Amino acid sequence: MEQPVEVRFNLGFNPDTEMEAIEQPDKPVEQRPSMVRPDGLWVHQGSAEPHANWERILKDMREEH
Repeated sequence: MEQPVEVRFNLGFNPDTEMEAIEQPDKPVEQRPSMVRPDGLWVHQGSAEPHANWERILKDMREEH
């Protein structure tokens, strides 16, 4: 299980960002990638977080593929 500091880092939040986690075990989670690559071009699906660390996100995506 991740610790709060790891969750903040993985999501690109600043250390002073307040978070609230709500467990909803009966609610199904729809998982879909936030970025897709149709025709060789990376496209972000959805809305961007205000404090997203795009350099880290793109680096992670490149390393995965």
